[in-house]
Amino acid sequence: MEYRKLGSTDLEVSILGFGASPLGEEFGAIDPAEGERVVHEALDNGVNYFDTAPFYGRTLSETRLGRALKGRRDQAIVGTKCCRYDVDGFDFSAKRVTASIDESLGRLQTDYVDVLLVHDVEFGDRRQILEEAIPAALRVKEAGKARYVGFSGLQLGMLESLAVESEVDLVLSYARYNLAIRDLDVSLRPLLESRGMGLVNASPLLLGALTQAGPPEWHPGAPEMLEACAKAAMACAESGADIAQVALKFCLDYQPAATTLVGMSARDQLRTNLAAADFEIDPALLRKLGTILEPVAAMAWKSGCAENQD
Repeated sequence: MEYRKLGSTDLEVSILGFGASPLGEEFGAIDPAEGERVVHEALDNGVNYFDTAPFYGRTLSETRLGRALKGRRDQAIVGTKCCRYDVDGFDFSAKRVTASIDESLGRLQTDYVDVLLVHDVEFGDRRQILEEAIPAALRVKEAGKARYVGFSGLQLGMLESLAVESEVDLVLSYARYNLAIRDLDVSLRPLLESRGMGLVNASPLLLGALTQAGPPEWHPGAPEMLEACAKAAMACAESGADIAQVALKFCLDYQPAATTLVGMSARDQLRTNLAAADFEIDPALLRKLGTILEPVAAMAWKSGCAENQD
């Protein structure tokens, strides 16, 4: 396993990160015992970054991850979140952040997390996030309940403005650097580098769009973007490659991101993802995919409050 330093922190994280939202059955029912086994096998194979949140499974992901890590907590770098608790359930108040971390620590069966993120910031009031949520998270850090603090979201403009106006350690961005959409690299990446902040990249398969099976019906992407992804998947198949493996390897190779989060709940998924780390993308295929996907390289979707859109 390859490891990278997370910004200016002292965390050396595996380039393949364990996205624990499936442990909370966000994508369907799972076998809880298999979920525990996949966490153990991930640790055995050097995966050390685990990302969860109270929102995932409405606390179920944290509970199951905490149970799986019992006795092996010292081998894991654990990140959780605050401020989002349901599909439309957001609370960016300082009071809620303070209470949230204690609730999360109880479910995770630990006395600290390595990373605490303010979750999906585009759904909040910008001033409240800057004046309440982030300062409260930093006080959690001062209290020793979180080693490092940051925030997560989809809208790059929001992430960039908060990074300029706050003193956090890292930012989690999802669906903005992958085979299809790459606009994260234009301004957020250099901004974070200039401020010594770490970058966590998530959703390398673009919420399922970059898979042979194609996106779920609820996918928020524009039809033309999804059509381009389908053409890319076909091009991979014609070359004897799996677009999911190509897409994951593409993100794992992105040096500015310390880790790339991939959702997992079964050992076969883990093994497929581990194999991608050793996969070599055919340069000719990558050029072909670039030609197919270049027209949609900045075609993300709207999410969150109207005033927070890119």
